[in-house]
Amino acid sequence: MASSRHYLGGKLIEQDFDLEKVSDFATGKHCVWFDLVDPTPDELHKLAEELNLHELAVDDALNGRQRPKLDYYDSHLFITLYQAKFNRETREVNLAEIGIFVTKNAVVTVRLGTDFDMSPVEKRWDESSELAGFGTSFLLWGLLDVVIDGYFEIVQPLDEELEKLEDIMFAPARTDTLIQKRSYELRKALVQLRRVAVPIREVINPLIKHNGDILHNDMIAYYQDLYDHTMRVADWTDSLRDLVTTLLETNLTIQGNRLNQIMKQVTSWAAIIAVPTAITGFYGQNIPYPGFNEAWGFWVSSLAILLISGGLFWVFKKRDWL
Repeated sequence: MASSRHYLGGKLIEQDFDLEKVSDFATGKHCVWFDLVDPTPDELHKLAEELNLHELAVDDALNGRQRPKLDYYDSHLFITLYQAKFNRETREVNLAEIGIFVTKNAVVTVRLGTDFDMSPVEKRWDESSELAGFGTSFLLWGLLDVVIDGYFEIVQPLDEELEKLEDIMFAPARTDTLIQKRSYELRKALVQLRRVAVPIREVINPLIKHNGDILHNDMIAYYQDLYDHTMRVADWTDSLRDLVTTLLETNLTIQGNRLNQIMKQVTSWAAIIAVPTAITGFYGQNIPYPGFNEAWGFWVSSLAILLISGGLFWVFKKRDWL
C-alpha cells in the first residue's frame, strides 16, 4: 500500500488510500499527499491526466537525475530536491532524489527507489499538525524543512572532520598520504553537498515572492525561515570548502618547509664529513709532509679533524640546521 494522507479542514482524516482517490480528494477544502515509489509510466501518466500535470514535469519525474529546481506551470509546481546523508566511515555524501508535484489541493511525491526516507517528513507533519489548515503549503514546508535540516546534519560532522584533520596535520607523527586522502574526501563531500544545497535558494525564493496562486500566503514567514536556513547552509558549506583549500595549501607549505629542513641537515652533515675526508685525503698522498712518518703528525691531523668538525657541528646546531 502506498503512503498517502488526506486532510480536511486541517485535520487528518484518512491515510494510505489508493491512487484512484487522489483526484476525488483534491478539491474544495480537501488536501491530499500521495507518495509514489518507482511508479510505472502508466501510473504517473494516469495521475497526470487527473491532476492536469504537464508532460515535461512528468518526464522529469520518471527519468530523474535532475538538478534541484522549481518549475512553474499553469496548474501546478514541479520541484526536484535531494535528501543528503553523510557516511562517517567512507566520508561520502549519499544523495536521494525526489520529484514533487504541488497543486492547490494535492502534493504528489515521486521517488525512484527508497533511498529518500519519508518517515522524518511524516513525523514533522505530525509534530506541526496545527499548521495543517494551510493545506499544500504546510505539506511542502514540512518536506523542505526536513531536507534542509538534513543538510545541517551533514555540515556539522564535516566541520568536525576538518578539525580532526587540522590536529593530524600539525601532529608530530604526521602522515602526508593520510592528510591528502582525507582532504580530498572532505572536499569531494563538500562539493556534492553544495551542488544540491545551494540551488535550494532558487527554489524557496520564488515561493516567497509568488506563492499566492497555489500556496497559502500565511505560510510566508515559515518559508522565509527556510530561506534563512538555506543561506546559512550555503555560507557554512562555502567556508568549509575554503578551509579545505587552505588546509591543502598549508600541507604543501609544511611539506616544503620539511624538505628545506632536510636539505639543510643533509648539507650540514655533508660539510662536516668533508673535513675529515679532505684532511685524510691530504695525508694519504705519497709525498713528504710535516709529521711524515712521525707519531705527532697523526695526532695533529686527528685533532684538526675533531676541532674543525666539532666547530662546524656547533655552528650548524646553533643555527638550527641540525
